[in-house]
Amino acid sequence: MAKQSRGEATVERLLTAALEVFAASGQAGFTVNAVTKASGVSLGSLYHHFGSFDGLAAALYGHCLGQTYTAALATVDRSRTARTGIRSFVTTYLRFIQENPAVARYLHGSAYSSYLAVDADRARGVEPDHFPRVADHLRRWVDSGDIAPLPGPLLEVLVVGPVAVAAHRWLATPEDIDLNQAARILSDRIWASVRAE
Repeated sequence: MAKQSRGEATVERLLTAALEVFAASGQAGFTVNAVTKASGVSLGSLYHHFGSFDGLAAALYGHCLGQTYTAALATVDRSRTARTGIRSFVTTYLRFIQENPAVARYLHGSAYSSYLAVDADRARGVEPDHFPRVADHLRRWVDSGDIAPLPGPLLEVLVVGPVAVAAHRWLATPEDIDLNQAARILSDRIWASVRAE
């Protein structure tokens, strides 16, 4: 196995183990010792690949965010209209949350953790500017006049904000919110907030 392939495999083992530890033990049990034990990877190797435990935690955040957005944005790219694109994003995001609770809990349980501020670059993933940009995937409908010409970050807030809050609420108190109902209602409400007048 080539050195680069071994390094990639080690990174993947650490990310997988870190997510498993967080899922099993929560924030309190999410420690460098627990992750190195679960992964079988040495502390030195973890530091070599991520710089610190905060670096690993931030990289895991970027990894979870990337998985969630990749699933949701793939359906946007296949949509023929702006309205169906918004609907597919909302529905797919919330379905992904339901089907991947460990990823969802880490993503929504880590959004304000201190290591994201300490190691923000690693939170962006391996490539610079790794965070998926929802506005980029909606640009064709902004250009066609179907979606209002809003600044990209604000367009993302309107589309992602309600969905992320619904997911966070469901993870915290699942009895309070039905994600299938949320997908139906939020799809129309989000569409109403971004469509061109």
